Amino acid sequence: MEKKETAKERILRVADELFYREGVRAVGIDRIIHESGVAKASFYRSFATKDELVAAYLELRRLQFLGNIEHARKEHPESKLEQLLFLMDYLAERMKRPTYRGCSFMNTIVEFPEPAHPNHAKALESRSDIWDEVTLLAEEAGLPNPRDLSEQIRMLWSGAAMVAYINKADFKPELFSVAAKTLINSHRVAAV
Repeated sequence: MEKKETAKERILRVADELFYREGVRAVGIDRIIHESGVAKASFYRSFATKDELVAAYLELRRLQFLGNIEHARKEHPESKLEQLLFLMDYLAERMKRPTYRGCSFMNTIVEFPEPAHPNHAKALESRSDIWDEVTLLAEEAGLPNPRDLSEQIRMLWSGAAMVAYINKADFKPELFSVAAKTLINSHRVAAV
């Protein structure tokens, strides 16, 4: 028997869809309440402020990405290097989706440019956590300078994510995958 979605879960699911598709600032609380079908009192019992909801949205996105890394680990338990390469293919696949709108963390940081704003800070922290995990994967794969490699992949992916969003018709995600794998393999060769 499937567990019934709670009001809080429904609110977060709707916010996740709307924030990612339209942007955090563009979507108001009233719309989220309406589309999630909850009472205003239920909303405020679940999330005292919109910033609290945004923090929950960013945490959900962080956990989803960490789940993707875990999926890569399960797909290739025998090889840390294969896990890292698999992750690059997965990221490229995501960019192909018609609903792809780039990185939810970068989008939030752009919408809230003030570093002291809690949404900016949470997005930056979440993004850093994810790339720390990619660094760990590179380290476990025995690649030299795993932090540098992770930073290089992050820069490559960040650019690809934006191009995939703004130039969807001409974007070729497999080029990101090839470039990322070439970068990873160049570090592997350097280790020999």
